[in-house]
Amino acid sequence: MSVSTRPSEAPVLSESSAGLLRELVAHLRQNRTQLREEWARRITRAELLTAMTEEEIFAEATAVYDNYVEALETGTFEALQAYSRRLSERIIPRGVETDEVVGIVLLLRDVLARSLFTKYQDNVEKLNRILDSYEPAANRIANTVAVGFVEERERIIRQQQEAIRELSTPVLQVRERLLILPIIGVIDPQRARQLTEQLLRAIRANRAKVVVIDVTGVAAMDSGVANHLVQTV
Repeated sequence: MSVSTRPSEAPVLSESSAGLLRELVAHLRQNRTQLREEWARRITRAELLTAMTEEEIFAEATAVYDNYVEALETGTFEALQAYSRRLSERIIPRGVETDEVVGIVLLLRDVLARSLFTKYQDNVEKLNRILDSYEPAANRIANTVAVGFVEERERIIRQQQEAIRELSTPVLQVRERLLILPIIGVIDPQRARQLTEQLLRAIRANRAKVVVIDVTGVAAMDSGVANHLVQTV
């Protein structure tokens, strides 16, 4: 599955394909209540989104369904991308995993496909043409939701890592304009950059003239990293 985070223009569809998509969208709108309820039930039975209540699952399923249908209708994915980010912000702190998000999107795809099989069971040729028009868009939608979730998850992880680094290496004010930076553990170039930024902020905030860097808790330090820290002060 190719992954792209950039919104792109909708592909140009033939008149026939565009007509089939319009018919598909009309079917999904007419059966909105039944299909979203079935999707929510399938999510619960599959034990996905277990950190959420059934009411929360149904509310999110409704919003995702409507954004899904809009993306099919318009061929644009910006609204779906924005909603995916907001959804991710809500559910990631509650422990929802990437495989759960991918799972619910695939379940929706299955629910919608089954409804099409039922509707066009007496017209296999038209069913095949409908599916040929639907599947590329469905793949892009699944990709959009999954990528949005992964990007938001990575952003949160980076924020948490940054917070942990700052907590693990506090810049302490010993007295007026005198700071001490006690360093413990391993210092790699990335952590050195973080320490430098943190120290510079503290120097500006406290108008420090003297900085003591305590490296007694560091087993080994690269000479380049050491020079970088010294040059900071």
